[in-house]
Amino acid sequence: MTGGTRGIGRAIVEQLLELGARVLVVARTQPDVDNAITELGVAGVAADVTIAADRARIVAAARAHGPLHVLVHNAGTNVRSPLVGYDDATIERLIAINLTSPLLLSRDLHPLLRDAKDASVVHVGSVAGLTALPTGVAYAAAKAGLAQAARTLALEWARDGIRVNTVAPWYTRTPLVEPILADPARLAAILARTPLARIAEPREVAAAVAFLAMPAASYITGQCLAVDGGMSIQGLAPT
Repeated sequence: MTGGTRGIGRAIVEQLLELGARVLVVARTQPDVDNAITELGVAGVAADVTIAADRARIVAAARAHGPLHVLVHNAGTNVRSPLVGYDDATIERLIAINLTSPLLLSRDLHPLLRDAKDASVVHVGSVAGLTALPTGVAYAAAKAGLAQAARTLALEWARDGIRVNTVAPWYTRTPLVEPILADPARLAAILARTPLARIAEPREVAAAVAFLAMPAASYITGQCLAVDGGMSIQGLAPT
């Protein structure tokens, strides 16, 4: 489980633990990993998913704690800007974190997933990868690529008994988006586009991830499940 110590990631870890899973948490800093180990009773490894040597340590830790039945890619970040406001390094970093590293880590963990049999990979994407939003094109393009990667890998890895799906959240109440939600005008605009007229809680996204990881979803692969309060199907509001 990458990005598993805060926000949606921590909620996913808690949900999986409640269902009886043994969880290996990955986060960039050792203090975050240590806190998760102490507070949640998980195993953990401090690693940056964009660094090859760190990914190798993740694979080694997964092998040591195996078998690997579920892989959740949740590590990600965003820098909101028009395209002309990005420099090269920012675009490359956003693509690396949100798209390239999940692909490389999935590739490197494929043998463990295949050997576990009936394994599941879940990408945590975004509705920004499904429809045009002012979130920044680099982030949106990476999340769209992540959803397409799930479709392609679902086809490629079906023979190995590995399902691959994506969960695409809308605005969710996490520390990362609290500054946006604290702006009354921006919050009003978000709620106006959301038929359920509220912000998601992290546990609601976590429940979708857990479902796709479970045997209950054993005939679901290559799909993108929007957890968005209806935002992505919004047409004209009812009169």
